[in-house]
Amino acid sequence: MDKLILNIIHRPEMVPEYAEKVTGHGKAEDLGRKTLLTESLDIFKIQQECAHKNGLKTTIQMTYASLFNDEAVSLAKEHHEKYGDEIALTLLGLPCEQFRQKYKTKDFCIWMFSMEDKMAIVDDVFGKFYERFGSYPESTGSYYMDAELINYIKGKYPMVKCAVATCWEEGPKAYHTCNNSWYTFMDGGPWAPWIPSKVNTHAPAANEEEDSGIVAIPHLSRDLIACYDGNGSNFGTHPQNVLRGMIYDTSTWEYPYLYNLIDQYRHLARYNNGYAYNMMFVGPGWMNKMGRWEAPYELLLKSYEDGCAYYGKLKKEGKLVDMTMAEFAGHYRAVKGYTEPECALWRDILYGSEKQLFWYCDPFMRACVNMDQGGAIVDLRPYAAKLEWPVGIGTPHIQDASYPFLIQEKYRAGYFTHYAGEGTVRSAKLCWNGEEVDLCQCRTKAHFSQEGKTRKLTLDPVEIAFAGGLRIKVQTVLSFPEGESVIRIERKLLESSDPAEKVTINEYMVGCYGTTEYTEDMSSLTLSLRAGDTVETLPYEYRCRELSLAGAEEAACVLPPIRTRVSLAAEGADKAGYVKEGYAFSPMFTIGYTGTLSEKEGFTTWLRLERAN
Repeated sequence: MDKLILNIIHRPEMVPEYAEKVTGHGKAEDLGRKTLLTESLDIFKIQQECAHKNGLKTTIQMTYASLFNDEAVSLAKEHHEKYGDEIALTLLGLPCEQFRQKYKTKDFCIWMFSMEDKMAIVDDVFGKFYERFGSYPESTGSYYMDAELINYIKGKYPMVKCAVATCWEEGPKAYHTCNNSWYTFMDGGPWAPWIPSKVNTHAPAANEEEDSGIVAIPHLSRDLIACYDGNGSNFGTHPQNVLRGMIYDTSTWEYPYLYNLIDQYRHLARYNNGYAYNMMFVGPGWMNKMGRWEAPYELLLKSYEDGCAYYGKLKKEGKLVDMTMAEFAGHYRAVKGYTEPECALWRDILYGSEKQLFWYCDPFMRACVNMDQGGAIVDLRPYAAKLEWPVGIGTPHIQDASYPFLIQEKYRAGYFTHYAGEGTVRSAKLCWNGEEVDLCQCRTKAHFSQEGKTRKLTLDPVEIAFAGGLRIKVQTVLSFPEGESVIRIERKLLESSDPAEKVTINEYMVGCYGTTEYTEDMSSLTLSLRAGDTVETLPYEYRCRELSLAGAEEAACVLPPIRTRVSLAAEGADKAGYVKEGYAFSPMFTIGYTGTLSEKEGFTTWLRLERAN
């Protein structure tokens, strides 16, 4: 299609997040304060006008509070008839006098309630929607929707086909930048629309049997480098995110970064068979008359008007198609298959670093490749496990909805670590004459291609100069065969200053598991090596032991707490597999292969993820 698909989502949030404390001017909390409700509805009208005057339709996600407001209901009906806007229902915006009186709680995140309360609240909100509009909505959403919640909604309200279901990388990083007070953790999900599996919202469905029945969209479209490296709330295609990140000229009130970010999402069509998506999800609290994020109301308004104007310009130029959520759900199912991955070769457009990350997501994994670290894998989520992870009161995960990682450089160090211990990363070391160089030290650039159903990332060759005088040039190619739950990594020694010399290669993965910075108990893990009928195992006991096996067909680790089996296989000269357990100060595991390389020779490894039963 090669046109950007756009969802603009507005919600008449009668009691906007944070806004009561601002508009109340220090008065006692009053969720029914008339000035609060009036201002909120006025801002919603302005947001709708910004979209409509630029020829853009919206999805109006009615909040629970707005369903009690006759004017909000009337506006939604009017805009549906006049502009083709979809009237949907959000599970955000629960707090209001009616909700507080009924449920006796200040909780407002639907996924954090007990399952009993989730069902009662859903029936209450959906029932009120039906009472006001005479039908049930086709779209819904929240910051996050757990699998049990989605399954309940789809089972009882089968007309629902689309939902806002997660907020990309909204985990410990966001928690820390909210003064350790934002108890919502939902790292590890897709950054672009997907079909959630029935057992875990983050993990895409691999087939019809796993299909939850809805198309999920992210809460916001984020900068896939700046958000990953820092607080995502500062880096999104929501204009007020850009203001919160102070990414604008304070003298001219211009924000080229916003347009560059939108254009980078357009560019993703190159990696996804012509398909690209962007969304903007806005509540009225962001355009408070008192100002927000050190920006006055006038700038808040201007940024939103300018953002909508840019989308409108793209539409007039034939480069954008605006859809409602329900329309998009149908389009997505028409153009995307279950196993078709989402790919993003993302470059830094904010700091001028020329950094590149490649993101890959399919029903079996989410992986991130960092070209500033020689093409190392720096984030890896084992979706193949389809991990059951109930969330909310009464479950083991009241606030933590994140999908666990095997590798995560931000929370478990990555290559550049403390004076002792290791960080999680998948990379390779080249060794000669007692000297060792990790490819993590070699910056490079990547080029994307697709061969049949395999997505390939070809890295520019890197040169390594050993102190003893040998100089070599090495190239890395990463391949992601669709539907195979495997990453193939080929290293080739293209040139050597001494073709007679051999170089040792050490392909390794340092891993662990978790959702935060803090270590989990590793004592249930088992490492293993296999060659033919020979199998050697190493139960994890924090004793810093190692095993190696010449000609090994597989080096593996089973992680029962996240029902995951990760393994490496290799093909190359003198290959030998090895495994290492960590120790208490460095509670990681390592699986890997060593071999030898001469000029023009290659060494290939396969990283495979499976569910461990």
